[in-house]
Amino acid sequence: MEYSYLNLDNVLKGRARRGILLRAFVFFGVLLLAYGCVFPQFVSAQDDLVKFLEKKKIELSEKEEALKREEARLNAIKKDVDERIAEYNKLLDKIEDAIKTLDAQKNERIDHLVKTYEAMPNEEAAIRLSSIDETTAVRIISKMKTKKAGAVIAAMEPSKAASISMGMVNATKKFPTK
Repeated sequence: MEYSYLNLDNVLKGRARRGILLRAFVFFGVLLLAYGCVFPQFVSAQDDLVKFLEKKKIELSEKEEALKREEARLNAIKKDVDERIAEYNKLLDKIEDAIKTLDAQKNERIDHLVKTYEAMPNEEAAIRLSSIDETTAVRIISKMKTKKAGAVIAAMEPSKAASISMGMVNATKKFPTK
């Protein structure tokens, strides 16, 4: 029975290589030992180097542990911040929805007022719109049909008509902040 992965020649060559490597290590080990006996300062320097390397290894391990602890702490803080951001975004969404609802209700009321003022005679509408705050008057007149708005403004005092006209020109739309 022959196995393709087990070749006797390769096994013997591998053993021969291992034997050569083993002999080389032994030779160099003996050479270093002899060198250490002849030059004892070399052995002392080696010992110092080994101690120094061990000390550095311990320091690096300690620093690595400290970095791991710091990373874990920062990850916990990041998680907490992300959770808070998500919570604040939900709260912001709720607030924006409430504002939209209030704006929709306010627009419904303004639309109702527009229809009411359009149904009034021009002079009556002009008198009443002159007596309310200018911002509301501008919103109402801006939503009126053009012909009716012109007639109402024409029936107002010239200074009030000019003020409302300027308010209509300078009216700015509020843009969402998000």
